[in-house]
Amino acid sequence: MTIEKPKTAKDRIILALDVDDFDEAKRLVLELKDYTGFFKVGLQLYTSCGFEVIKMINELGGKVFFDGKFHDIPNTVARACANLVKNDVSLFDVHIKGGSKMLTTTVKLAQETAKKYGKEIPSILGVTLLSSFGQKTLTQELNVNMNIDDYVDGLAKMAKDSGLDGVVASASEAPAIRKECGEDFIIVCPAIRPTWSVVNDQVRVVTPTDAIHSGVDYMVVGRPVICAENKTDAIKLIIDEIEEALETQPVSL
Repeated sequence: MTIEKPKTAKDRIILALDVDDFDEAKRLVLELKDYTGFFKVGLQLYTSCGFEVIKMINELGGKVFFDGKFHDIPNTVARACANLVKNDVSLFDVHIKGGSKMLTTTVKLAQETAKKYGKEIPSILGVTLLSSFGQKTLTQELNVNMNIDDYVDGLAKMAKDSGLDGVVASASEAPAIRKECGEDFIIVCPAIRPTWSVVNDQVRVVTPTDAIHSGVDYMVVGRPVICAENKTDAIKLIIDEIEEALETQPVSL
Protein backbone atom coordinates (compact mmCIF):
# COMPACT_ATOMS: atom_id res chain seq x y z
CA MET A 1 0.00 0.00 0.00
CA THR A 2 1.41 3.39 -1.04
CA ILE A 3 -0.67 5.68 1.12
CA GLU A 4 0.25 5.83 4.79
CA LYS A 5 -1.09 7.58 7.83
CA PRO A 6 -0.05 11.25 7.53
CA LYS A 7 2.79 12.40 9.75
CA THR A 8 2.33 16.19 9.58
CA ALA A 9 -0.50 18.67 9.07
CA LYS A 10 0.54 19.46 5.50
CA ASP A 11 0.68 15.74 4.65
CA ARG A 12 -3.05 15.57 5.36
CA ILE A 13 -3.94 18.00 2.56
CA ILE A 14 -4.90 16.73 -0.88
CA LEU A 15 -5.01 19.76 -3.14
CA ALA A 16 -7.55 19.49 -5.94
CA LEU A 17 -6.16 20.75 -9.23
CA ASP A 18 -9.60 21.52 -10.60
CA VAL A 19 -8.40 23.60 -13.54
CA ASP A 20 -8.42 23.11 -17.32
CA ASP A 21 -4.98 24.29 -18.33
CA PHE A 22 -1.65 22.42 -18.11
CA ASP A 23 0.38 25.57 -17.48
CA GLU A 24 -1.95 26.70 -14.70
CA ALA A 25 -1.74 23.27 -13.09
CA LYS A 26 2.06 23.38 -13.29
CA ARG A 27 2.13 26.83 -11.67
CA LEU A 28 0.00 25.53 -8.81
CA VAL A 29 2.24 22.49 -8.31
CA LEU A 30 5.41 24.60 -8.30
CA GLU A 31 3.93 27.09 -5.84
CA LEU A 32 2.26 24.65 -3.46
CA LYS A 33 4.14 21.33 -3.59
CA ASP A 34 5.80 22.05 -0.24
CA TYR A 35 2.43 22.58 1.46
CA THR A 36 0.46 19.49 0.47
CA GLY A 37 0.58 15.71 0.68
CA PHE A 38 -1.05 14.92 -2.68
CA PHE A 39 -2.30 16.70 -5.76
CA LYS A 40 -5.70 15.51 -6.93
CA VAL A 41 -6.10 15.11 -10.67
CA GLY A 42 -9.79 14.78 -11.51
CA LEU A 43 -11.78 14.44 -14.69
CA GLN A 44 -11.70 18.16 -15.46
CA LEU A 45 -7.91 18.35 -15.70
CA TYR A 46 -7.35 14.84 -17.02
CA THR A 47 -9.70 15.23 -19.98
CA SER A 48 -7.78 18.37 -20.90
CA CYS A 49 -4.20 17.22 -20.35
CA GLY A 50 -4.20 13.43 -20.03
CA PHE A 51 -1.24 11.59 -18.56
CA GLU A 52 1.09 14.51 -19.27
CA VAL A 53 -0.13 16.31 -16.17
CA ILE A 54 0.45 13.21 -14.04
CA LYS A 55 3.99 12.91 -15.43
CA MET A 56 4.59 16.59 -14.67
CA ILE A 57 3.47 16.28 -11.04
CA ASN A 58 5.66 13.23 -10.46
CA GLU A 59 8.69 14.90 -12.08
CA LEU A 60 8.28 17.97 -9.86
CA GLY A 61 8.26 15.80 -6.75
CA GLY A 62 4.54 15.78 -6.04
CA LYS A 63 2.32 12.77 -5.41
CA VAL A 64 -0.79 12.10 -7.48
CA PHE A 65 -4.27 11.10 -6.38
CA PHE A 66 -6.25 10.27 -9.52
CA ASP A 67 -9.88 11.01 -8.77
CA GLY A 68 -11.60 9.19 -11.62
CA LYS A 69 -14.36 7.57 -9.53
CA PHE A 70 -14.55 4.60 -11.91
CA HIS A 71 -17.86 2.73 -12.02
CA ASP A 72 -18.33 0.14 -14.77
CA ILE A 73 -18.23 -3.60 -15.32
CA PRO A 74 -15.35 -5.30 -13.46
CA ASN A 75 -13.12 -5.95 -16.49
CA THR A 76 -13.38 -2.37 -17.77
CA VAL A 77 -12.59 -0.77 -14.41
CA ALA A 78 -9.76 -3.19 -13.62
CA ARG A 79 -8.03 -2.60 -16.96
CA ALA A 80 -8.44 1.17 -16.70
CA CYS A 81 -6.87 1.10 -13.25
CA ALA A 82 -4.03 -1.08 -14.53
CA ASN A 83 -3.26 1.67 -17.03
CA LEU A 84 -3.10 4.15 -14.15
CA VAL A 85 -0.55 1.94 -12.39
CA LYS A 86 1.58 1.70 -15.56
CA ASN A 87 1.60 5.49 -15.71
CA ASP A 88 2.79 5.94 -12.10
CA VAL A 89 -0.51 6.75 -10.43
CA SER A 90 -0.18 5.21 -7.01
CA LEU A 91 -3.46 6.40 -5.46
CA PHE A 92 -6.86 6.36 -7.16
CA ASP A 93 -10.52 5.75 -6.42
CA VAL A 94 -13.46 3.71 -7.68
CA HIS A 95 -17.16 3.78 -6.81
CA ILE A 96 -17.99 1.17 -4.18
CA LYS A 97 -21.47 0.92 -5.69
CA GLY A 98 -19.83 -0.90 -8.61
CA GLY A 99 -20.05 -3.98 -6.39
CA SER A 100 -17.65 -6.37 -4.70
CA LYS A 101 -16.66 -8.19 -7.90
CA MET A 102 -15.61 -4.92 -9.53
CA LEU A 103 -13.61 -4.00 -6.43
CA THR A 104 -11.81 -7.32 -5.95
CA THR A 105 -11.03 -7.64 -9.67
CA THR A 106 -9.54 -4.15 -9.67
CA VAL A 107 -7.42 -4.76 -6.58
CA LYS A 108 -6.05 -8.01 -8.01
CA LEU A 109 -5.13 -6.63 -11.43
CA ALA A 110 -3.68 -3.41 -10.01
CA GLN A 111 -1.35 -5.39 -7.75
CA GLU A 112 -0.37 -7.77 -10.56
CA THR A 113 0.35 -4.83 -12.87
CA ALA A 114 2.53 -3.12 -10.27
CA LYS A 115 4.57 -6.28 -9.82
CA LYS A 116 4.89 -6.87 -13.56
CA TYR A 117 6.10 -3.35 -14.36
CA GLY A 118 8.13 -2.73 -11.21
CA LYS A 119 5.80 -0.02 -9.92
CA GLU A 120 4.68 0.78 -6.39
CA ILE A 121 1.71 -1.27 -5.25
CA PRO A 122 -1.17 1.19 -5.60
CA SER A 123 -3.55 2.29 -2.91
CA ILE A 124 -7.21 2.19 -3.85
CA LEU A 125 -9.98 4.18 -2.23
CA GLY A 126 -13.69 3.54 -2.49
CA VAL A 127 -16.06 6.43 -3.10
CA THR A 128 -19.06 6.13 -0.79
CA LEU A 129 -21.51 8.90 -1.67
CA LEU A 130 -20.76 12.11 -3.54
CA SER A 131 -20.47 15.18 -1.32
CA SER A 132 -23.12 16.90 -3.45
CA PHE A 133 -25.66 14.31 -2.26
CA GLY A 134 -27.72 14.68 0.90
CA GLN A 135 -30.43 12.57 2.50
CA LYS A 136 -33.09 14.00 0.17
CA THR A 137 -31.19 12.97 -2.96
CA LEU A 138 -30.48 9.51 -1.56
CA THR A 139 -34.11 8.87 -0.66
CA GLN A 140 -36.12 10.70 -3.31
CA GLU A 141 -33.87 10.35 -6.37
CA LEU A 142 -31.91 7.16 -5.74
CA ASN A 143 -34.84 5.47 -3.95
CA VAL A 144 -32.60 4.26 -1.12
CA ASN A 145 -34.73 4.18 2.02
CA MET A 146 -31.87 4.21 4.51
CA ASN A 147 -30.33 6.76 6.78
CA ILE A 148 -27.40 8.27 4.89
CA ASP A 149 -24.90 7.40 7.64
CA ASP A 150 -25.98 3.74 7.71
CA TYR A 151 -25.82 3.58 3.92
CA VAL A 152 -22.29 4.96 3.82
CA ASP A 153 -21.17 2.70 6.66
CA GLY A 154 -22.35 -0.35 4.74
CA LEU A 155 -20.46 0.74 1.64
CA ALA A 156 -17.29 1.27 3.67
CA LYS A 157 -17.52 -2.25 5.07
CA MET A 158 -17.87 -3.64 1.54
CA ALA A 159 -14.80 -1.67 0.50
CA LYS A 160 -12.71 -3.08 3.33
CA ASP A 161 -13.95 -6.63 2.78
CA SER A 162 -13.06 -6.29 -0.91
CA GLY A 163 -9.45 -5.33 -0.19
CA LEU A 164 -9.55 -1.55 -0.65
CA ASP A 165 -7.23 0.57 1.48
CA GLY A 166 -9.77 3.20 2.47
CA VAL A 167 -12.73 5.32 1.47
CA VAL A 168 -13.70 8.81 0.44
CA ALA A 169 -16.43 9.89 2.86
CA SER A 170 -17.77 12.86 4.79
CA ALA A 171 -16.32 13.67 8.20
CA SER A 172 -19.73 13.12 9.80
CA GLU A 173 -19.53 9.49 8.73
CA ALA A 174 -15.91 8.98 9.74
CA PRO A 175 -16.41 7.87 13.39
CA ALA A 176 -18.74 5.02 12.40
CA ILE A 177 -16.43 3.99 9.55
CA ARG A 178 -13.44 4.03 11.87
CA LYS A 179 -15.27 1.83 14.38
CA GLU A 180 -16.37 -0.59 11.66
CA CYS A 181 -13.16 -0.75 9.62
CA GLY A 182 -10.34 -0.14 12.11
CA GLU A 183 -7.50 2.30 12.68
CA ASP A 184 -5.45 1.31 9.63
CA PHE A 185 -8.30 2.02 7.21
CA ILE A 186 -7.72 5.34 5.42
CA ILE A 187 -10.49 7.94 5.45
CA VAL A 188 -10.30 10.79 2.95
CA CYS A 189 -12.76 13.64 3.40
CA PRO A 190 -13.84 15.74 0.39
CA ALA A 191 -15.55 19.13 0.40
CA ILE A 192 -13.33 20.73 3.02
CA ARG A 193 -14.22 24.38 3.51
CA PRO A 194 -12.35 26.55 6.02
CA THR A 195 -14.56 28.93 8.02
CA TRP A 196 -13.47 31.84 5.80
CA SER A 197 -14.49 30.23 2.51
CA VAL A 198 -17.81 29.84 0.68
CA VAL A 199 -19.64 26.52 0.33
CA ASN A 200 -20.24 26.53 -3.46
CA ASP A 201 -22.15 23.46 -4.75
CA GLN A 202 -21.31 20.99 -2.00
CA VAL A 203 -23.91 19.81 0.52
CA ARG A 204 -22.05 17.73 3.11
CA VAL A 205 -19.22 20.17 3.85
CA VAL A 206 -16.99 20.41 6.92
CA THR A 207 -14.13 22.51 8.22
CA PRO A 208 -10.59 21.13 8.69
CA THR A 209 -11.21 21.15 12.45
CA ASP A 210 -14.39 19.09 12.04
CA ALA A 211 -12.51 16.62 9.88
CA ILE A 212 -9.64 16.14 12.32
CA HIS A 213 -11.93 15.77 15.33
CA SER A 214 -13.95 13.17 13.43
CA GLY A 215 -10.88 11.03 12.82
CA VAL A 216 -10.29 11.80 9.14
CA ASP A 217 -6.79 11.05 7.80
CA TYR A 218 -6.69 13.17 4.64
CA MET A 219 -8.83 16.05 3.41
CA VAL A 220 -9.42 17.35 -0.10
CA VAL A 221 -9.22 21.12 -0.52
CA GLY A 222 -9.74 22.86 -3.82
CA ARG A 223 -11.39 26.19 -4.49
CA PRO A 224 -10.54 27.83 -1.13
CA VAL A 225 -6.87 27.60 -2.19
CA ILE A 226 -6.74 27.64 -5.98
CA CYS A 227 -9.20 30.54 -6.22
CA ALA A 228 -7.49 32.57 -3.49
CA GLU A 229 -5.63 35.75 -4.40
CA ASN A 230 -2.67 34.52 -2.35
CA LYS A 231 -2.68 30.75 -2.62
CA THR A 232 0.28 30.14 -0.34
CA ASP A 233 -1.25 32.20 2.46
CA ALA A 234 -4.56 30.36 2.02
CA ILE A 235 -3.05 26.91 2.32
CA LYS A 236 -0.90 28.00 5.27
CA LEU A 237 -4.07 29.08 7.07
CA ILE A 238 -5.50 25.61 6.52
CA ILE A 239 -2.31 23.99 7.81
CA ASP A 240 -2.50 26.19 10.90
CA GLU A 241 -6.10 25.14 11.49
CA ILE A 242 -5.20 21.45 11.13
CA GLU A 243 -2.32 21.81 13.58
CA GLU A 244 -4.55 23.52 16.11
CA ALA A 245 -7.22 20.84 15.68
CA LEU A 246 -4.66 18.07 16.20
CA GLU A 247 -3.66 19.62 19.50
CA THR A 248 -7.27 19.54 20.70
CA GLN A 249 -8.24 16.22 19.11
CA PRO A 250 -10.28 14.03 21.48
CA VAL A 251 -8.19 11.35 23.15
CA SER A 252 -10.63 8.61 22.10
CA LEU A 253 -9.66 9.12 18.45
